[in-house]
Amino acid sequence: MCLLRLPRITQPLEKEEEEVAALMEQIELERSLYSDHEMRKLEEEEQLKKKMESLYDEDEARGKTVIMAQDLEEKWEQKFLRFKAAPRITDADKSNDRTSLNRKLDSNLMLLVKQKIGNQELWLLPQVEWQPGETLRSTAERAMAMFLGDHIQAKVLGNAPFGIYKYKFPKAIRTENNVGAKVFFFKAFLQSNDLSQAKLKADHLWVTKKELGDYLQSEYLKKVNRFLLDL
Repeated sequence: MCLLRLPRITQPLEKEEEEVAALMEQIELERSLYSDHEMRKLEEEEQLKKKMESLYDEDEARGKTVIMAQDLEEKWEQKFLRFKAAPRITDADKSNDRTSLNRKLDSNLMLLVKQKIGNQELWLLPQVEWQPGETLRSTAERAMAMFLGDHIQAKVLGNAPFGIYKYKFPKAIRTENNVGAKVFFFKAFLQSNDLSQAKLKADHLWVTKKELGDYLQSEYLKKVNRFLLDL
């Protein structure tokens, strides 16, 4: 099961993207109409001008609010100055804690677990052996539950696998009817970042697509990369 934590924030814009965004913003500004607030501000400026010229009729102002548009803008400006955006780089990024979900907020993260295959311990996507009577999807869901517990909130995509990986057993354990195995990959999106009730194994990682090469074997990695889209 390829369990993905989707990005929480957008990726930084490239230089060309910033230039296009600035151009589109300028075009939108030039073609836009005045908003209600801007119309109110222009009206108040005209009234103030008349008042300065002693042409303003005080009767026109009766019953109207004393809060001017300019006052509102100053209030909004003060509120904006107090606003502090959350950092894009988290503590988990700084310490390179790959067991944490609170890292690489602008990228997909995939769950890897360490599993024993034969005499080797390998980093893999969560997997379990298919049992007779199961659909492939139910086997994938069981794999997810085995490593994360039943409280995990995730959306499995489709009933058909996204990829397949075939490999042969070592010659010492091959039989005439059992030469190798097939691994079918399913994909799921994590719906909640709160894994406080999940029963995660000690040996687990949340990694980006670029980081997969640090853990997965080359042939296995090739099959995984075929169905991963990381824009």
